[in-house]
Amino acid sequence: MMRYRVWHRTAYTYSKPVQDSVGQFHLIPRDLPWQQVTTSDVVVEPHPGDLSSDTDYFGNSSTYFHLTDPHADLTITAASDVTVDDPAYDAEALARPWELARPLVHPELPGAWLATEYALESARVRHVPEATEYGALSLTPGRPIGEAATDLMARIFRDFDYDKTATTVTSTVADAMRKRAGVCQDFAHVALACLRANGVAARYVSGYLATRPAPGRQRVFGADASHAWLAVWLPGTDQWLAIDPTNDQWANDRYVTVAWGRDYGDVSPVKGIIFTKAKKSTLRVSVDVAPVDAGHEAPTPA
Repeated sequence: MMRYRVWHRTAYTYSKPVQDSVGQFHLIPRDLPWQQVTTSDVVVEPHPGDLSSDTDYFGNSSTYFHLTDPHADLTITAASDVTVDDPAYDAEALARPWELARPLVHPELPGAWLATEYALESARVRHVPEATEYGALSLTPGRPIGEAATDLMARIFRDFDYDKTATTVTSTVADAMRKRAGVCQDFAHVALACLRANGVAARYVSGYLATRPAPGRQRVFGADASHAWLAVWLPGTDQWLAIDPTNDQWANDRYVTVAWGRDYGDVSPVKGIIFTKAKKSTLRVSVDVAPVDAGHEAPTPA
């Protein structure tokens, strides 16, 4: 079991005042069987006239804001205290053939109706032929779903290069497949396409991965980042195997889950629309995931 103080700040600066800003953010972690959120708070500055929290279609904490006072800066700061355990999985479900993890083919299985939409194509996860063929190499006949998903994860880790310059937030699965490079968002989308194109239900997960400084180095506050991985449906259960192709490992107690959906578009940390004559803007994002020892609180900046 691990305890973390998660801090995430998104700061926008505009070259001219913004008259109207409408936005939505997913910044508060989910309460889950293996994850408990003790405290959470989000501050928007300047304070918007309309700020309302809700639970979205996927069960994520979602907050809407509308700021109508002119402003040249906008800052959204979230802080949460979270306790995370290693997820536990049904060994029998992990050993079931991957073919059963196709809810459109096996709608009679318990939980299939809830998994169905995660087997369908989505805006950022197109079922391109390259992904279908790449995924099929791991999804051999009768192979256990846990083994097949883990093999796909390891192959993406081995075959794709982590390169921040290779893709952008609008890059497609086809782009990443062609370049064999990208970042965590791309790797999650590629894995989703490989699975869904072969009928397997899997969902996109956003959150944080607690990093560890190199030996002899101190933690640098704010140097962490958002992270993305995916979770594969274990047929006949309500469990989803969380795998991380960026790091070639199953998600463990170092992973803080914030939100899940069909792809990045459903769960982006912050998105919105502004009305302004500004020609330039800057965006700065700082993230910190600090372990909290019993009796010692992690620092949070003012």
